Amino acid sequence: MPKRQFKFTKGKYYHIYNRGAARASIFYTDENYRFVLRLMAKVIAKSELSMIAYCLLPNHYHWLVRQDGNVSARNLPKRVFGSYSQAFNHTYNRSGTLFEGPYNAIVVESNNYLRNLCRYIHCNAVKHEIAAAPELWPYSNYLEWIGARPGKLIDRTFVKAHFDSADDYRAYVQAYLTDQARLPRDLNKRLINL
Repeated sequence: MPKRQFKFTKGKYYHIYNRGAARASIFYTDENYRFVLRLMAKVIAKSELSMIAYCLLPNHYHWLVRQDGNVSARNLPKRVFGSYSQAFNHTYNRSGTLFEGPYNAIVVESNNYLRNLCRYIHCNAVKHEIAAAPELWPYSNYLEWIGARPGKLIDRTFVKAHFDSADDYRAYVQAYLTDQARLPRDLNKRLINL
């Protein structure tokens, strides 16, 4: 397990992300994505964690999670991607690591950063030119945020506490996609190489 500059603690939010070794794909098929989503739901349900926002992309992923109890959020990537990596290697007759290194984790310290991180994560498929709009990428929980799909990998109380309505969040996301709003410099700087 990688050493962190911080201790994972109850009540804190964490941005957890990683990408494939040599920037290679970590998902080949729809079933690959679904497998990880099922693992995420299973692990979250058994942990004291809340999934706030997520996006799975062909060669990387982003999660925003909150640690609600003493079960550390640091275990989430290992529990999900340990199983997935074994299944992936078996299915595709490959060996070796799936990821370029240990996952990255950032403690989210401010409400402004937290709000901007949600839209950054949900816009990732658009920014990487994988989808024309966030609602067209099924492997994030944006559709749950805007009320267009039921799902379990979301904290609806968090959404309501931070945004007045689904339309409010849509407009917030759209402002970023149309360059009417920019990410905070510290968020943009940390994620520039993904």
